[in-house]
This record gives sequence, structure tokens and C-alpha cells, in this order.
Amino acid sequence: MSRPRIAVTMGDPAGIGPEVCLHLLKNEATLKQCVPIIFGDASVLQTCADKTGIPFDAQTWSSETWKKFDAENGSHVLDLGQITPGEFKPGEVNAKTGRAGYEYIISAINAALDKSIDGITTAPINKEALRAAGLNYPGHTEIFAERSGANRSCMMLTSDELTCSFVTVHVGYHEVPRLLTKERILEVIELSAEAMTRIRNRKARLLACGLNPHAGENGLFGNREEELIIQPALEAARSKGIDITGPLPPDTAFLPERRREIDCFICMYHDQGHIPLKALAFDKAINCTLGLPIIRTSVDHGTACDIAWQGKANPNSLFEATALAARWASGD
Repeated sequence: MSRPRIAVTMGDPAGIGPEVCLHLLKNEATLKQCVPIIFGDASVLQTCADKTGIPFDAQTWSSETWKKFDAENGSHVLDLGQITPGEFKPGEVNAKTGRAGYEYIISAINAALDKSIDGITTAPINKEALRAAGLNYPGHTEIFAERSGANRSCMMLTSDELTCSFVTVHVGYHEVPRLLTKERILEVIELSAEAMTRIRNRKARLLACGLNPHAGENGLFGNREEELIIQPALEAARSKGIDITGPLPPDTAFLPERRREIDCFICMYHDQGHIPLKALAFDKAINCTLGLPIIRTSVDHGTACDIAWQGKANPNSLFEATALAARWASGD
């Protein structure tokens, strides 16, 4: 099989997205795994290259010449003409960069849906810039689910040290309990079991965290979410043959012996899984959106505006995310 074509969205131009994309374009391991195509703006990449000293060497395609794209190797850029370097300052939130980052994503989704590319990896976008542009999405996951017409989806962060899937993500803590339903938890469990079975090439072993301290302590804490919502979802999953433990207290769920035994932890809210993941595998974890009709992976970090365009950004997470998208696109 020829190398899969992986669209890599450039992310918010004012963040570290352009910088890590420049590193990706010259990464030998990436070029052996796939044909990377940056969906972004060539002028932004060139200016970032001039400022950071990172070489920029890739074949550039316009929206018109893209229709004839047939390359099976090398590095490429689809120049979407969304923004110029003079329209923003690195490190500063800007409605124009929010709109540009969004348009890169939409173009990549459309290309994946029409089979022009085989998978998508995303560099980080800035949620504040999205909102300034009038785009009220909490993040990538919701954009991909809506634009691809997915009936169900969830976020999963995976690494060699730890993998977590999330029932809720970008919402305030006070919103979490009302968003927990048996159906939603079961959906995340099923998607996670399918993904981890594919990754591990065997039946997956899952663990669900409780919502409350001590997993509710038999109703002493919270509103019996464990007994009334989480436990029924786990019982439904087990009736379908899924191997899942829990709900267990979140403060002891991630102990080393459990991490050695469990393939994926089902987390009820954002920080329940993100904190241990960032502590154990920062710059190594990969963000995946499960349940889509297309392949989507992403970095596990934000736009890091404080170091944008300074030559300091670590591209490892983008390398890993692109490699996983390439493996999935190849059927590995």
C-alpha cells in the first residue's frame, strides 16, 4: 500500500501550530510513515520559518492545483489563503486567527469526507480566538462531530503510560452531574472498547472512575450518581461482553499497578483524566476523536502562546499523533 495522505491542520496561526508543523515537514520518521499535507497558509509558515530558523521546504498547492494532487511522497502544504502574517501578532488572541484555524479544520474534514486524504491530525486551536470569531465550539471534538455527521463521539487521550476517555470534556464542573446519563457513559465505554481492542489487537480491559470522592462512599457524597447512573451503565456494558471494572474512587484509580492492568480509564470529566495524563505523558499523549466516519488525531497540548514563534515548541506530540493517524489509515 502507498503511504497514507494525512492532512495536518496548522492550528491557530498565533500559537505554536506553525512552528511544530515546520518540524513535522522535515521529520524523517513522518515522511516514511505517510505523506503529510499541512492545511494552512504558506506565507505564515514561511514567516515563522524566517523568525525561528526552522527550514521550510515543501511543495505548495493552491485550492485549484490541489484538485490534481497525486503525490505519494514528500512534504506538502495546501495554501488556503485565510490569513497573512501582517494580520496578527504571535502570542496574541485574534478573531482572524480563530477564523483561520477553523477554516483549516473544515477544509480538512471536507477532504477526508470526499476521500482526498486518508486521515487528519490537528495542531492546537485557541478557544478564546474561536469565540472572538463568533464560533461557539468548545473545541475540535465538537467541530468534527458536527461537520462529519457523527451520531456519537468522544475524546480519548492515549499514551504508553496511560489512556483515558471522557464522558464530558469542556464544560464547567457544575454542569457535569446533569450531563452524566447511563446512555452517554455506555456510549463512551463502547467507543473506547472498540478503539483499544483495535490498538491492542486483543479484548480491551477498561476501568470507570466514580464522579464523587471515594466513588460516593455508598451515597455519603454527591447525589448517588455512582449507584443511579454510572453503575447501571457498567452493568449494561458487561452484558455486552465488555470487560470493565468500577466505579472506583478517582484518587486511587490511576495507581501504577492498575495502569499496568488497564487499557483505558473512563473518566467522568476533563481534569479527572487530563491531570494524570499531563503528569505522566506530557508531549507524548495523542488526542483522538472516537466514533467519527473519518480518522482524527491531535496533539495533547494547547497553543502555548507564551512561547509561540520563539523556536522553543516541542513537536513530539504532533509527530506521535500523525504517526497514529497514519497507522490507522494503513489498517495497522
